[in-house]
Amino acid sequence: MSLLFPDSAPPAASFGGKGAALVRMMDAGFPVPPWFAVPPETVLADECLAAALVKIGGNEFAVRSSAAAEDGSAHSFAGQFETFLHVAASDVANRIVAVRASAGAATVTSYCHERGIAPPGTPVVLVQRMISPRAAGVAFSADPVNGRRNLAIVSAIAGTGDKLVSGECDGETWEIGPLGEISVRPDSPLLFDIEACGIAVLARGCADTAGRPQDIEWAIDQAGTLWLLQSRAITTLATLPYPDDELRVWDNSNIAESYGGVTTPLTFSFARRIYESVYREFCRLMSVPEHRIRRADNVFPGMLGLIRGRTYYNLANWYRVLALLPGFNLNRSFMEQMMGVKEPLPEELVAAIIAENKTSRTEDLCALAATVVGLLRQLVGLDRQINAFQIRLDAALAPPPVPLERISGGQLAAYYLDLESKLLRKWDAPLVNDFFAMIFYGVLRSLCVKWLGDTGGTLQNEMLADTGGIISAEPPRRILRMAEIARGVSGLPELLTDQDIPLRQKRAAIATSPALSGELERYLADFGDRCLEELKLESPTVHDNPSTLLSSIGALARREPPDSAPPLPTTNRPAVRGFLKSRVFHWILRQAKNRVRCRENLRFERTRLFGRVRTTLREIGRRLHADDRLDAPDDVFFLELAEVLAAWDGTASTADLRALAAARKTEFAEFRAADSPPDRFQTRGPLHRYTRFESAASSSAPLGGEIKGVGACPGRVTGRVRVITDPRNARIEHGEILVAQQTDPGWVILFPAASGLLVERGSLLSHSAIVSRELRLPCVVSIPCVTTRLKTGDLVEMDGSSGEVRVIEST
Repeated sequence: MSLLFPDSAPPAASFGGKGAALVRMMDAGFPVPPWFAVPPETVLADECLAAALVKIGGNEFAVRSSAAAEDGSAHSFAGQFETFLHVAASDVANRIVAVRASAGAATVTSYCHERGIAPPGTPVVLVQRMISPRAAGVAFSADPVNGRRNLAIVSAIAGTGDKLVSGECDGETWEIGPLGEISVRPDSPLLFDIEACGIAVLARGCADTAGRPQDIEWAIDQAGTLWLLQSRAITTLATLPYPDDELRVWDNSNIAESYGGVTTPLTFSFARRIYESVYREFCRLMSVPEHRIRRADNVFPGMLGLIRGRTYYNLANWYRVLALLPGFNLNRSFMEQMMGVKEPLPEELVAAIIAENKTSRTEDLCALAATVVGLLRQLVGLDRQINAFQIRLDAALAPPPVPLERISGGQLAAYYLDLESKLLRKWDAPLVNDFFAMIFYGVLRSLCVKWLGDTGGTLQNEMLADTGGIISAEPPRRILRMAEIARGVSGLPELLTDQDIPLRQKRAAIATSPALSGELERYLADFGDRCLEELKLESPTVHDNPSTLLSSIGALARREPPDSAPPLPTTNRPAVRGFLKSRVFHWILRQAKNRVRCRENLRFERTRLFGRVRTTLREIGRRLHADDRLDAPDDVFFLELAEVLAAWDGTASTADLRALAAARKTEFAEFRAADSPPDRFQTRGPLHRYTRFESAASSSAPLGGEIKGVGACPGRVTGRVRVITDPRNARIEHGEILVAQQTDPGWVILFPAASGLLVERGSLLSHSAIVSRELRLPCVVSIPCVTTRLKTGDLVEMDGSSGEVRVIEST
């Protein structure tokens, strides 16, 4: 193959990575010194080479590599191949041979091995007329260190820039803003301001042409002409956040209780859609002016984020929604308690949110008055609203006239949308109740400190321990009752706990006891939709697979029954002094109990609704599989909700749902295999720039020292711990203390045998806290790293009031 000249129009790839970039820049009109390329296959001929040197002109030349992968967007190979400057015409051939040989150097082999890429092979070699510069150097169209995309960096040195590029010498540095403003200038500059700005313009022009930020080499000759010598992508920027981008704080706190671990696209898109609509409606219920709600149109859709397949709160947007209400500084502390947020929002974001919602004094007073009136109206009518909601829910969830498995896919989609319009977009009572639960719990806690001197901040939990009427406490009681019946059936407890016996055989054995069979059927009818990770649409329910339930019944039946239920701890509660204060305190306490009770019971109603949604979408998955659009019915969980619905109404942007689901299955399998991000971290700009996430919390547990969380249900217990990460088929011996990351209703089958509960996540209004108080099960929540700091078999003493855990004996 002969020598290649850029003006002879061969394919750009023929010039290698560096040469192809120069071709693009020359086509865009940038000043590049004349050059030609020597392909790897070219046999050097003296006459041909001499003619080429004459064509590009000059007395000296630069000889450098241009491998196919060199100066690419992924790998630059910077400094890996030989480069020769000031080469005489008579020595160009020898230098070409040396550049080719450098591709096999040990440093290049090591570079490729570290990055998992193939060796480059013999490179194309570029021969360029040598510029004898007054000054030369490099320039970046964006800051490659701090990620500022609007700042150009120019480095200059007298003479050629090779010593600057190699790091042998430090040059002078200029920082130039987007409008040519110079923010950093050397004390005794080598360049004039206009020259430095011209180099910045050149670098940015190269970036515009290449479509990504560029790292260029430049030279200014003795006549003052600026030349472009090389242009390549700044490879570090792809994973470097932009410091001027919006700060986001991600926290999984309480939401890990509902969406722990990897969450499928269908579940996340469903949850995101519902959160957006219900919290927009909540603001209307709270009498927030409509223009404020419209101003937050871009906030509601971003309350949740999906990061490496895991669901997080976007805390800034939660605070922005709360800031729509008056009294933001007070309300945010209450919200932090309810959500289990361990740290407040950074002041940078708080200040920005306050500034976003700053209005005139008159408007503030009007908004405050409207919200106060709205709050009072909602509080007075809340019980009626809950009753009306219950009636509406029961009507919407009544068995459909035709079973769902017998209707078409289009009818299933219409059925889902009907559920959404009747319930999911009108989730008024649970939202209002949750808000008042947050308020009254926070006020109760504050009054316990101010009026009763509760410096430990735990007295309110003791007062809520006898709330009563919480439906989530019913499943453990039912399980104990079934265990008591099974205990009287010879051989049944052993059969139920045997993991090798198939489910159908266990069900057949239970059928021989009408009393137990009846109790089991009633349990499945009432609580069959409750399951581990019950808000995940992909989760199999207890009704789908009752194996763990039956094992728990059998395990409890094999133990001696307890003498009685554990009594409430006896404490000397201080009395509120003063008639008016006492009346106010007990009214607040009564409201807190009612709202906490309704909070947990309405969450059970949510489970019923999600169970129907789960069934509907599973049926749609079966229709798509039957139509050969998916490889398996459950692949529907790897589609987003809008994509599923669009398959039936003609609005889909792609018909290949199989490929879409397959790609996401592969990606989410990688998420499951990888380490999960921290519970709390911060980002700026797009998440794809982050290869890992640094924890933003300062409350991570020390390697040694005390183990302490937040007391959620009083009681002092000593026992061996059982660390359980997955309750499926898990066993807990009577009297052991259950240790878990978080619990949801699917864990309640383990509660009857436990003597205490230690939970890594969760707040005082989380499922763990509420149910443990109802069951009188001593509980501590929000204990950093407790599942790794304690080992199964450790003997500990826990205090459900103070939140302290003391290790007596380590295994």
